[in-house]
Amino acid sequence: MNSTYRIDRTMIDKLNIVKQRFDEVTDLIIQPDIISDRKRYVQLNKEYKDLKALMDERDHYMELTNNKKEAEEIIADGSDAEMVEMAKMQLEEAKEELPALEEKIRYMLVPKDPEDAKNCVVEIRAGTGGDEASIFAGDLFRMYTKYCEGKGWSTSVVDLSEGTSGGYKEIIFEVNGEDAYGTMKFEAGVHRVQRVPQTETQGRVHTSASTVMVLPEAEEFDVELDMTEVRIERTTSTGPGGQSVNTTYSAIKLHHEPTGMIVSCQDQKSSHKNLEKALKVLRSRLYDIELEKKQAADSEKRKSMVSSGDRSAKIRTYNYPQGRVTDHRIGLTLYDLGNIINGDIQKIIDELQLVENTEKLKESNEVF
Repeated sequence: MNSTYRIDRTMIDKLNIVKQRFDEVTDLIIQPDIISDRKRYVQLNKEYKDLKALMDERDHYMELTNNKKEAEEIIADGSDAEMVEMAKMQLEEAKEELPALEEKIRYMLVPKDPEDAKNCVVEIRAGTGGDEASIFAGDLFRMYTKYCEGKGWSTSVVDLSEGTSGGYKEIIFEVNGEDAYGTMKFEAGVHRVQRVPQTETQGRVHTSASTVMVLPEAEEFDVELDMTEVRIERTTSTGPGGQSVNTTYSAIKLHHEPTGMIVSCQDQKSSHKNLEKALKVLRSRLYDIELEKKQAADSEKRKSMVSSGDRSAKIRTYNYPQGRVTDHRIGLTLYDLGNIINGDIQKIIDELQLVENTEKLKESNEVF
């Protein structure tokens, strides 16, 4: 393979176009009028970061291609045996590294979904299976918080409703971290568990389910929220079983009149902080509705194997008797349930991202 390797000129042309844009963005982000426009400045900063990562790979690619060219010239000249020997080694090194680097750059050149860089809101709801479904929703919440912790991301609970035998009927939490939505979006769908319930005396395996929703967190400038359409209800926070846990009116319930959407937040001690978090969730839900419409209009997005947007689709099964986890979208089965349920889900997400990147590469009109 190495002996027939050819430098991809189309890729070099494409990288040169991207470099022009990188130089433009580098110049733009220091302009006073851009700095004063928060929305534009945030967008350009994200673009700069993405382009900088690509430029670093471009520099490495150009260095390798120049090394290859230089080595070939020395070998063709052949007048200095020692130099020819060194050039042959340099040529082999370049030929070995270039194919993998080209593959990496191809993926990086596929246009990124602008939502991927956002923080996200995750909503877990117990589905079929009664108490066991609530317990499983609690297991999923723990799995995600441990995963996020391992990545150095922060999580913050917005609202929860506890199950009667543990776990949660519903729990909503925020995830803040680099590419949080782009990573967590693969978890959206129905998760199914097969195990002997803690509440079951006969030792029979039951099947229960919980639904996970992942919404990109909307910035204030993503959604124009008309506060005249939002009715704010202030109540005292309540604990399990409905007992009051404080006597101040710090819990917030938002009623969005046009959609009938209701968002609650009672996690924080101050009314102001609860209102802030509830508004963030409301904005994210409204933004997600618009995003769904946009994606539904995009036939390629609908065909995607790993992010179809179908929230009723069963995406993964956790089978305790066999100690296995199966992701049905890509037919991946791992016999490592103990580690996975303890937050080690990166290997599943890596496989799903690989499939999505391959799909995007095929869909991209810019064929290399």
